[in-house]
Amino acid sequence: MRSFAFLVNPSSGGGAAPKVVVPLTRVLREAGAQVDVTYTTSIAETPALVAAAIARGAVVVSVGGDGMLSSVAGEVAAQGGVLAVVPAGRGNDFARMLEIPHDTAAQAELLLHGEERAIDLLRATSGDGTAHVVAGSVYAGVDARAAEIVDRSHWLPSALQYPVAAVRALATYRPVRCVLEVDGARSSHEAATVVIANSRFYGKGMAIAPSASVSDGLLDVIVIEAAGRLDLIRALPKVYDGGHVDLDEVTVLTGHRVTLSGDYAGGGAVPVGADGEALDALPADAGSPLAVDLMPGALRILR
Repeated sequence: MRSFAFLVNPSSGGGAAPKVVVPLTRVLREAGAQVDVTYTTSIAETPALVAAAIARGAVVVSVGGDGMLSSVAGEVAAQGGVLAVVPAGRGNDFARMLEIPHDTAAQAELLLHGEERAIDLLRATSGDGTAHVVAGSVYAGVDARAAEIVDRSHWLPSALQYPVAAVRALATYRPVRCVLEVDGARSSHEAATVVIANSRFYGKGMAIAPSASVSDGLLDVIVIEAAGRLDLIRALPKVYDGGHVDLDEVTVLTGHRVTLSGDYAGGGAVPVGADGEALDALPADAGSPLAVDLMPGALRILR
C-alpha cells in the first residue's frame, strides 16, 4: 500500500485546496493508505518537506496550482522521488495535460493504483544565473502581461479572470524585439509573444502548443509575430483549440535548448512568466539571455 505526503497550498484557487483535500484523504485512509498533510504557502519550505516525504517512502502529492506544482516537481525530481498531482488552482493546465481527474473517487484510484511514468521538465535560467524548474511553459510578452493582470483580478469570477486578462493585455500590448536561438539556430523577431512549452496548455485551457508532449524529449517553441491589436484579439479564440498554429503569423519550432533576449519596440523590459508565476524580466542583452533547457525524463509521476 502506498503512503502519501500531501503538500497543500491553502490559498490556491481562492481557497479551494482544503475542500479538495479533506474528502480525498478520507477515501485514501479508508483504503488503508498512510496519509500526511502539510499546509504551506512558502516555497522555501519545499525542499525540506519533499526530503522528509521521500525519506519515509511516501509519494509527494502537490495540491494547488501550476506554480506550486512546478516548485514541488523540481524538488521531487532532484531528490529522486515520485510525484502525484491534485489540481486545486485557478488554471490547472499541467493537470489538464496529464488528464488528471477532478472527482474524488477517480483521484483516489489514480493515487492508489496509477502507474509511475517518466516525464520531461524544463529548466529556465535567467541572465544572472538564477534557475527555476518549470513543468508547463515559459513565456515572454503579452501572455506574461496577462498573467500579471490575472494576479490582480481576484475580484472577478474565476471563469472570467483569464479571458478578461487576455483581452486587456492584447488591447495594450507592444511588440517585443527579440533574438531567439533554438538548438543553435538563431533568428530575430518582432513578436507579440514567444512561448517555450513542455505542456500543450496554458492560460486555463488555451492549447498554445497543440503538438506538445511531456514525454517526447522535445520542447515546443511558439512564436506569435506582432500584428494589429484587433487582429490578435480576433485570433484569440483559435488558441483554445490550437487552430492559431495554422496562421501565417505563427511559427512553431522544436528543440532541446532555447535562448531568448529582447526588449519592447520603443524600449522597456519585457515580462517573463512560467506556469502563472513571474520570473525576472527578459534580458535585453543577447550575450546573457534567458535560457530554457529540456530535462528529459526528469520526473517520475503517477498518471
